[in-house]
Amino acid sequence: MLKVSASPHIRSLRTTRAIMLDVIIALVPAMIAAFLIFGPRSLAIIAVSVAAAVLTEFLSNLAMKRDQSIGDLTAVVTGLLLAYGLPASLPLWMVALGAAVAIGAAKMLFGGLGDNFANPAITGRVFLAVSFGSQMSNSVVLGRFAKAGLSSDLISQAAAVAVAADTDLVSQATPLAVARNMVEGDVPDYLTLFLGNHAGMIGEVSVLALLIGVLWLLLRGVIDLWIPLSMIIPTILLGWLAGGDPLMHLMSGGLIIGAFFMATDYVTSPITVKGKIIFGVGCGLLTFMMRMYSGMPEGVSYAILIMNILTPHINNWTKPITMGGEKHAS
Repeated sequence: MLKVSASPHIRSLRTTRAIMLDVIIALVPAMIAAFLIFGPRSLAIIAVSVAAAVLTEFLSNLAMKRDQSIGDLTAVVTGLLLAYGLPASLPLWMVALGAAVAIGAAKMLFGGLGDNFANPAITGRVFLAVSFGSQMSNSVVLGRFAKAGLSSDLISQAAAVAVAADTDLVSQATPLAVARNMVEGDVPDYLTLFLGNHAGMIGEVSVLALLIGVLWLLLRGVIDLWIPLSMIIPTILLGWLAGGDPLMHLMSGGLIIGAFFMATDYVTSPITVKGKIIFGVGCGLLTFMMRMYSGMPEGVSYAILIMNILTPHINNWTKPITMGGEKHAS
């Protein structure tokens, strides 16, 4: 017997909670790497960020008289991704403020999950970068990694960061800042960049840990490679054509975590394959231009945020024509 029903006709048993749980599992290796590279302070950053994100969503739902949505784990993922883009020296109250802005302003004010136009974690990070530039640029690393390839002048001038009695953190320039000649020193070797034992944001530095998580997401079918490859290839290719080191561009900064964990956000990225490629290429071009020609060494977050704004237009430009229909001018 033919059953007639309203769309969608293809349904999946996978829930938002199950998908977010896969993302959390994929982010665990980076959390372990953060603890090994930055010490207990990194776990404090993560805990505060996640707690503030979940609490903000709970209070927002309460104030707006909506059903509670914290059980879908999206706030936990936002808190994790925000924390991974922060330096270990950032004051905890700033971490909480960034998480509150990420959830409260970028997500809940627009109606909650599915209605936000920009990635909440990126929005929170950009807010902190604009509001507290000096604190956000104060990248640190554990003392035992302080001589992992950057100049001794920076190390000798670095002051211990008062974060925890048992954490020997010292300030140090990031590889991208050195590559842009913003500070003196040498870029770490490829192995150092791959493992992540250098200064940077707590969840971005270890390419190895991030790729383990990426493999999990691919095996579970949570993400595909259209956006990540469309973003990474232009960034490293243009960096090479501009005289830079393509592997340094690949393994430094937030390119890996941005391409695989943030640009692929279901809500704020295009739906069609053609749209995903346009989105990824746009992120890559903007990342390259900001890294090479702006006043800051990194541009992944800003690039993704700008392309998030264009996502509705990209979806409109690339929407398929229904069978028997025709394309109309928008």
